Parts: sequence; C-alpha cells; structure tokens
Amino acid sequence: MSAEAAAFPWEAVLHAGLCRMRLPATAFWAMTPRELAYVLGLLRPLPIATRREELMALMQAFPDEKE
Repeated sequence: MSAEAAAFPWEAVLHAGLCRMRLPATAFWAMTPRELAYVLGLLRPLPIATRREELMALMQAFPDEKE
C-alpha cells in the first residue's frame, strides 16, 4: 500500500507571496520554508503559559469586582 503525498500548492504560495504580499521575487525565493509559513499564517508562536505563582499574583493585584 503506497500513499501519495499531496502536491505542494505552488500556485497559491506564489500568488500569496508575489501578488498579495507584493514581495520582490528575490525576497520571496530567499525565504526559508519556516519564514514563509509564518508570514502566510500557517505557523504561529506558541503562547507562553502563565505559571501558577504569576497567576495568583495577577489575581491579587487585579481582583474581580464584587457586585
């Protein structure tokens, strides 16, 4: 059983980089795949998780108002 990988969507990537983002061709082709993924919104930095101590300090500094 052999599974074929999906073809890379070159037309969409070229359109996004050269037309939508208006990158010069030299800048587009100089990008790494990771850089391209970030600018296309495919990769996003992971949010930094707040530690329990930091959360408790924030809760004390900014308590919810009681009605």
